[in-house]
Amino acid sequence: MPDYPTRTARLLSRIHELGAISEDATGATVTRTFGTPAFLKGRDLVQGWFEAAGLETRLDGIGNLRGRLRSQRPGAKTFVLASHIDTVVNAGKYDGPLGVLMGLDLVESIIQQRLELPFNLELIAFSDEEGVRFHTTYLGSKVVTGAFEPALLQKTDANGITLAQAIAEMGGNAATLAADALPPAEWLGYFELHIEQGPVLWESGVPVALVTDIAGQQRVELTWLGMAGHAGTVPMDMRQDALAAAAEFVLATEAFALRHGHGLVATVGQLRLVHAASNIIPGQVVHSLDLRSPDADQLAAAYTDLQAQAEAIAARRGVGLTWQLVQATAPVQCDHELNRLLGQAIAASGYEVDGLVSGAGHDAVPASAVAPATMAFIRCYKGISHNPLENVEAADVAAALEVAERFLLELKNAHE
Repeated sequence: MPDYPTRTARLLSRIHELGAISEDATGATVTRTFGTPAFLKGRDLVQGWFEAAGLETRLDGIGNLRGRLRSQRPGAKTFVLASHIDTVVNAGKYDGPLGVLMGLDLVESIIQQRLELPFNLELIAFSDEEGVRFHTTYLGSKVVTGAFEPALLQKTDANGITLAQAIAEMGGNAATLAADALPPAEWLGYFELHIEQGPVLWESGVPVALVTDIAGQQRVELTWLGMAGHAGTVPMDMRQDALAAAAEFVLATEAFALRHGHGLVATVGQLRLVHAASNIIPGQVVHSLDLRSPDADQLAAAYTDLQAQAEAIAARRGVGLTWQLVQATAPVQCDHELNRLLGQAIAASGYEVDGLVSGAGHDAVPASAVAPATMAFIRCYKGISHNPLENVEAADVAAALEVAERFLLELKNAHE
């Protein structure tokens, strides 16, 4: 009988070892953004574990770490187990790396049991999912799925370094990115294990759930252009205050999302005052808008309505407005057949079969464009994520390992 507690203890030990590698010199928080020395050191550590397991291991042009367990069956397709090993700034240890290292444990178990699979198994640690450095999500998985846009190579980070330069500096090769894609005809499917990043499983006490849908996203950058002036001399009724206009829109956005809930969320998470000072009327304000919903029609309607509200506020207050769409991702429905097998694995492990919608984006989004894709969520402490308080309980990880292993065996049986 599989010893899931022992396997979980080794897995969590690896998580803590990787989590000790950070751009934060004090080690108090975890930050490993794409291409940085901390990221490369962490990836080297994980690469050593891949190689020790016996995987055919390589780094592709964008810096993804890829390990392959080949099937002996001629013409076998490839099933991908994956997540990411980059982090946000001031992160926790589990968002991304837990899925990679759980995948490694599953592959190690298959190798130790000498199981012959009717498909190739490729374990991937994506180099960039969070998009912190270049403000572009899914760089790693876009390369693997053939969706990488060459124009992204000219994007710059905060220090003016282009993505092309960063790839070269980390030993990658932008010229191979197209060739690094796994052709659509070779895909069998995609499976990602990830902490929930929400409180549903924590509150219910259920250790693992299948993901039914991943919300679509619309990300916008708004720039309000008013007239800067002296805070003490311009009458209140003669001002063109860019911040007041932005503030009105932020509250209107919150009210709109509250009225049109049931899956829709709207967030303004970044706000910057240009040439800010306590005695100057704000003349220019730039801020973000993040819209998400699993319903494509709802998402499109919210985008149109809020843009109209922003334009009305700008006109009424006499300020200029630039509305720029930064990113648009359609909602994704996880594959029905893979979810059927995953649901069977959850039930066979003795747990209630719960389906959850993911409000967060994942590498399963680009993967779903070329292959059947699904995810399993793992219960995490109070649903906290993107935060040093991020945590999991060993019993929940052990439960998720059992479910994932059953799922892979179900998949094996279905294709033999």
